[in-house]
Amino acid sequence: MVRAITVSREYGSGGGAVARILGKRLGWQVVDNAVVADIARSADANPNVVRLHEESVDAWFHRIMKALWRGGYMGAVARSDAEACDADAIARLWHRVIEESGAIGNCVTVGRGGQCLLQRNPDAFHAHIYAPMHDRMERLKSREPAGTDLAAAALDSDRQRSGYIRHYFDQDWRNPHLYHLMLCSSIGLERAADTILCAAGLTTRIQ
Repeated sequence: MVRAITVSREYGSGGGAVARILGKRLGWQVVDNAVVADIARSADANPNVVRLHEESVDAWFHRIMKALWRGGYMGAVARSDAEACDADAIARLWHRVIEESGAIGNCVTVGRGGQCLLQRNPDAFHAHIYAPMHDRMERLKSREPAGTDLAAAALDSDRQRSGYIRHYFDQDWRNPHLYHLMLCSSIGLERAADTILCAAGLTTRIQ
């Protein structure tokens, strides 16, 4: 049974929004920039704060924090500001969070190589969202500063995402064999979410 979904996406394709729709529909945690930023800010927290929740039914966030504390990872993350800003340190945090999220389940991860990190997880379903450039540019109007070359910004971000996957996983970001489904969001974000849920066999979970 699928217990985790990874969403890879072109910049401006709406993949992040699709992930949030999936999370809301399933009642699952969405692992995105905001969640990982919260975890990073908690790196200096006393582990006793996490232990307060040991005897209760843990929220997803607290379960992740406990898993990272147990692995000795949070102490390693609590470093100087300069080290905390190091790209490799941030990548390691992301990767560990994604791996632990996949182990816990009931999560939708957005980007950062989830399709590679959870590739051998039999409970994970991997989707890649893309879109025509004119659709992407329309979405990016509200995200990029006025006067930005939106097509260039989209392509540049795609190159960065592709480079990230190549650097950390030695994989081609667009390799179809990394995904169960590659989907064009021009059908609409809600329908894209419907399609992923259907393909993952999760439609009965939300009826």
